Amino acid sequence: MTARIIDGRAIAAVIRAECADRTRRFEERTGIRPGLAVILVGHDPASAVYVRNKVRACEAAGIHSFTHRLHEKVENEELLNLITRLNADPSVHGILVQLPLPAHIDMARILETIAPSKDVDGFHLYNVGALVTGNTVFSPCTPYGVVKLLEHEGIPVEGQNVVVVGASNIVGKPMALMLMARDATVAICHAKARDLAQFTIGADILVVAAGVPGLITAPMVKKGAVVIDVGINRLEDGKIVGDVDFAGVSRRASHITPVPGGVGPMTVTMLLVNTIESAERFYAAQRTAS
Repeated sequence: MTARIIDGRAIAAVIRAECADRTRRFEERTGIRPGLAVILVGHDPASAVYVRNKVRACEAAGIHSFTHRLHEKVENEELLNLITRLNADPSVHGILVQLPLPAHIDMARILETIAPSKDVDGFHLYNVGALVTGNTVFSPCTPYGVVKLLEHEGIPVEGQNVVVVGASNIVGKPMALMLMARDATVAICHAKARDLAQFTIGADILVVAAGVPGLITAPMVKKGAVVIDVGINRLEDGKIVGDVDFAGVSRRASHITPVPGGVGPMTVTMLLVNTIESAERFYAAQRTAS
């Protein structure tokens, strides 16, 4: 068996084209252009690249982006004041604080200051907690992207045994909750779980987001399983790899995402979707109030 490769770039391109059309029609109807404010603190090269990619994606989708670049020694209060102003700005429908932040910044306090209605990254405590009840305003972009990949490929989730490897607040935990909401039976494992293979071998769908290159090998995967590799790891030689041994596992899985080119392109894409949805909600709320 050779797995079907799930082409995240191609699927993201389709959704982004839909976003551009959705933005155009929304602006023509309402005169409102969706707006995303991106806050970048410091001069981390990787963060700068991520922000640049997000800004370019916004431009292509017709979303107005506002980039706020702050010095790495910025005080918490200055950053909090900026977010408070953006919360009140009607031209801003989404607020994104690029992570990681410098060590002296209170990240939890910063993220919780963003209005849940503008938290298009899905990191606010309300949005994360509301995943439990299915009432979140915005889902975190990476797990949301995984769900869209599965939907695009026509892979059923309901009734499937799903194992999520990695228990982070950004990917693993929300991923598990989102798949549970779609009636999957979900187990979540830490990368350091004793005898990890005893869990992964039973998975119909295996989502790996542990940050450990090559963690999942072919003997750990059930034949015909769907394998979603969320890991992004840079090796000493500069090569980018995932958490899954792609060459070995692709000979056992039915579907597999590559790294790069799998889940990665979907993360920014779902940010666009969330921002447009936020603008649409803002307009609907204005109409109701008037």
